[in-house]
Amino acid sequence: MSESDNTYDLVILGGGTGGYAAALRASQLDMRVALIERDKVGGTCLHRGCIPTKALLHAAEVADSAREAASFGINVELQGVDMAKVLEFKDGIIDRNYKGLQGLVKARGIDYIAGEGKLTGKDTVEVSTDDGSMTVTGKHIVLATGSTSKTIGIEIGGRVMTSEQALQYDEVPESAIVLGGGVIGVEFASVWASMGSKVHIVEGLPNLVANEDATISKNLERAFKKRKIKFTVGTMFKSVEQDDDGVHVTLEDGTVLDASVLLVAVGRGPVTEGFGFEDQGIEMDRGFVLTDERQHTGVGSIYAVGDIVPGLQLAHRSFAQGIFVAEEIAGLDPAPVVESGIPRVTYCEPEIFSVGLTQKQAEEKHGEDKIKTIEYNLAGNGKSTILKTTGLIKLVSLEDGPVLGVHGIGARLSEQAGEAQLIVNWEAFPEEVAELIHAHPTQNEAIGEAALALSGKPLHFHS
Repeated sequence: MSESDNTYDLVILGGGTGGYAAALRASQLDMRVALIERDKVGGTCLHRGCIPTKALLHAAEVADSAREAASFGINVELQGVDMAKVLEFKDGIIDRNYKGLQGLVKARGIDYIAGEGKLTGKDTVEVSTDDGSMTVTGKHIVLATGSTSKTIGIEIGGRVMTSEQALQYDEVPESAIVLGGGVIGVEFASVWASMGSKVHIVEGLPNLVANEDATISKNLERAFKKRKIKFTVGTMFKSVEQDDDGVHVTLEDGTVLDASVLLVAVGRGPVTEGFGFEDQGIEMDRGFVLTDERQHTGVGSIYAVGDIVPGLQLAHRSFAQGIFVAEEIAGLDPAPVVESGIPRVTYCEPEIFSVGLTQKQAEEKHGEDKIKTIEYNLAGNGKSTILKTTGLIKLVSLEDGPVLGVHGIGARLSEQAGEAQLIVNWEAFPEEVAELIHAHPTQNEAIGEAALALSGKPLHFHS
């Protein structure tokens, strides 16, 4: 292969969501692209994160539906959970998406290089492959090496696992302790509880899903209590021991909790060590790559996207940043990805979605007297009543100004994040949202009803 064959318009280090999005968009823009990945294209999201966890959550929803079917007049019985079949279902979803993504990359003419890449210059990447090594040169480089589970020094193995091992766990644990009450922790707690486990969450912060609006956190805690999911908040983890009987977790206040397994779900950290970033003068902070608002590292023509950049560690954020960088390099002058406008979803039961500012954030930014809020209880929503879900929609807005935040909790409410992000990002006023016609009967009506109430004309409203 000649030297010119190894020269590209764009070289991308990492084939996860941010990396492959940049590759696909760049190929559309007539760039010659090399995508370097040491594992599998699709990254954590497809193989060890978003997709497999949602497959398990859907299986858990089916288990709950079977368990509660009699209340709908359907005479079926939940006889148990066959985890081998559940894992087969999950793996089938991954395989189908993986093959489709491989096909897309190939069809777009992207050179996929399977190997370990290392940044060796401001425009070069050394790649170690099964056949040896090669150097590729890029007029532009995108760093997209992703993230991995944090373990805070806890030894992983046996009955102590992270989400990666939990996704392959081939039985329903009789009982489980989940260390961490954030997104990953509450999702796995929800799965295992639906499948019959006795679950206890330990969270050092004062609330579950502490990054959400306080009203949402309180509602989730209420729902989990109803589901008999136990949780301890405001108390830090101290240590864990395991033996043939299970795990024994000691908290800082001296409490000892026993269970079959421990899931360590305390967040994710950037995967940047050993890739040569700092050697090329790229500024780092606690393993994260620092960039400006246009994802540029300040070095050469090197950009960074996704979980290695400080901010929300969400696949759709990575995807948007990947597209942005490809268009930036092409000179299209795209609008930067604004963190506050990114929708956030937690797929436990009940589901949580949010876009924009919480009430507390809005009041800190604009002053308490400038903010108005409304909470629309799903008891007033026909479709939610049919689904037998409780919860609410909460709108946060400026007085005589736009909606700053939309938040919701309830079964299947993740699908409402779409309209919510349009409302926040287009700075819609409550009165403008109230003018829109929302289909009946849908849960989407709840957003319209909340807007009506915030506009001073509540209709189906339960306070």
